[in-house]
Amino acid sequence: MNYYLGIDIGTTSSKAVAFSDSGEAIANYSFPYPMHHPQPGWSEQDPEEIFQAVISAINKVLQTLTPNLPLFISFSAAMHSVIAIDEKGNSLTPCIIWADNRSDLIAQKLRDGEEGKRFYRSTGVPIHSMSPLCKLLWLRINAPQIFEAAFKFIGIKEYIFYKLFGKFVVDTSIASATGLLNSRSLKWDEDILNYAGITADRLSSVVSTKAIFHNNTFDGLAILKKVPFVVGASDGALSNLGTGAMGKAMAITIGTSGAARMIIENPITDGRMRTFCYHLKDNLYIAGGANNNGAVVLQWLKESLLEANEDYDELFEKAKLVAPGSDGLLFLPYILGERAPIWNANAKGVFFGLSIQHTKAHMVRSALEGVIFSMYSIIKILAEQHEVTELHASGGFAKSDLWVQMLADISNIKVVVSDTIESAALGAVILGAEAVGIETNFQNSILSTYQPNYKNQAIYLKQFIRFERLYELLKGEMVNEGDGDKE
Repeated sequence: MNYYLGIDIGTTSSKAVAFSDSGEAIANYSFPYPMHHPQPGWSEQDPEEIFQAVISAINKVLQTLTPNLPLFISFSAAMHSVIAIDEKGNSLTPCIIWADNRSDLIAQKLRDGEEGKRFYRSTGVPIHSMSPLCKLLWLRINAPQIFEAAFKFIGIKEYIFYKLFGKFVVDTSIASATGLLNSRSLKWDEDILNYAGITADRLSSVVSTKAIFHNNTFDGLAILKKVPFVVGASDGALSNLGTGAMGKAMAITIGTSGAARMIIENPITDGRMRTFCYHLKDNLYIAGGANNNGAVVLQWLKESLLEANEDYDELFEKAKLVAPGSDGLLFLPYILGERAPIWNANAKGVFFGLSIQHTKAHMVRSALEGVIFSMYSIIKILAEQHEVTELHASGGFAKSDLWVQMLADISNIKVVVSDTIESAALGAVILGAEAVGIETNFQNSILSTYQPNYKNQAIYLKQFIRFERLYELLKGEMVNEGDGDKE
């Protein structure tokens, strides 16, 4: 039996998904790991725990499908992580992940200056605390001993490949999300490296997303010594491949957080630094924006604010009974700050327009609408630059007819939901097959289609205008509540 193995190294777990020749997932195992917050605004993980989760997931698939081995293994990984390591590959810091905001003051100062704008035009990475560039600047200022002692600064996929092959390599997709890689030359940008206070030899060697590695030296995977490992790309880029969101289709993912992404030819940047542009493969790039506040908003609302006894399905049913626009109730969903398109780590959540007529159901519906308004604020920027004919919905929100219809109505664009569940792992396999020269014919089946309701769209358009205006009026009051770090 032939099968292909996709590895998805995510924020909360690592998955190994085996796919058949037809693209069917025939084995799927996930191993979780915690996120640590040693100080307010800090988000870290143990890189060794993540490595062991990857190995455990791979071995579980191998045990399930024994004696068959995968024809290749290809990798997807979350972006923006930084680990300082010594010459032997030992970590000097935890894995500082995308959600870490400790460098926010540094990012604000850089973003407001001409250098920040120039760096964004060169890299396509908005200046924000998620960026490894800003993380390096923070380490240089606030942890100078570690900064100077570090042999290299790497991301989590690089850490795993070093453990497997003894080489420090980074694919162009992950590298292009660091804020350190020139998006046109696909080489480390010397001007930015000088600003960060490092040289290229303190980073990994940049390789193609189709780069292949053989003969892994890790004893725990000795059985795979002859199996090619494809370095792969970032999870966002590969999710587009996995869901089939190509051409004029845009991928919309809402899980804990959310993202809107389009595959385009050649790199582009936004004049107001609102969106990102990362490399995928060859001449293809991913343009889009990610936000912090997806389904986590509903979890917070249910558990912390409403302390509701109903389950989520019951809350959604109640929200269906409320008219679009929530009878004037508006919610800014920025309970975790925000990335695209406002790039404000200090943004706050706001319920606006509450009156005695409003109920729990109104608050739930306005929260759902607020999450989609935030996503639409990204969609409309991309749609100004590229024709968009349909949205491909994935993530937990795609299970809710109410929420997906809301996306169609607010965006005024058709939305499709496919049967692809593990889109990043499948995207890794699609890229891996291309790398090793295997032809595949994976087909995505459309489960449901949602057409815009134009009556609802008119209501939502008025509410969205209020949504954007309300943030602009309040953003000056959304201040940082104390930060002792140096700038």
